Amino acid sequence: MRLLARREHTRRELAAKLAPHVEAPEELQALLDEFTERGWLSEARFVDQVVRMKCARLGPARIRRELLERGVSEELIAPALTTLRQSELVHARSVWAKKFRNTAANGEDRARQVRFLQSRGFSVGVAMRVVRSAGDESTED
Repeated sequence: MRLLARREHTRRELAAKLAPHVEAPEELQALLDEFTERGWLSEARFVDQVVRMKCARLGPARIRRELLERGVSEELIAPALTTLRQSELVHARSVWAKKFRNTAANGEDRARQVRFLQSRGFSVGVAMRVVRSAGDESTED
């Protein structure tokens, strides 16, 4: 119960943490089923929590990869990422501004900035738009 009280877990994460304390795997599966039935264990809530926590720093691709690594099914990830993609440009601009706001951008710097945004999980198109729009703003000053 302490594990569930701290944060949401996926079924796979909780199974890995509880496995050393259970004698038979069938007992563990029955326990996890009971937790799910009671609403104590919900992968949908886990997805919502992760998306809320990470959307300001990471793009949809990186969040998707992290959720898949933790054992969340694609069916639960897809709806959350659809809404996240709608605000991807806004989040990418915010991440870019925190890191590069006061830097001049030549060709090499722009390429580095695009790669940085891609490493954070933003799409190439969004990263290019952010870096290009930043270059346009700096030429107007």
